[in-house]
Amino acid sequence: MGDFKVFYDDKEDILYLAKEGEEAEVIELSPGVNMELDSKGNLIGVELFKASHMFKDVLKLMEKKLQIV
Repeated sequence: MGDFKVFYDDKEDILYLAKEGEEAEVIELSPGVNMELDSKGNLIGVELFKASHMFKDVLKLMEKKLQIV
């Protein structure tokens, strides 16, 4: 996953992991989680909708640890 870049759209609350490639297919893994594939079936992107809600517990934990430091 080293060649993937992370993007966050705060207006739409979407976290997106992507690498170079042209999307040919989107597979919904679960509600709010999509996987994007190129024409050869290679993973080129992951979309996480409502990301702040999905990661709220993780963010709270990180926030607590950052305040301790």
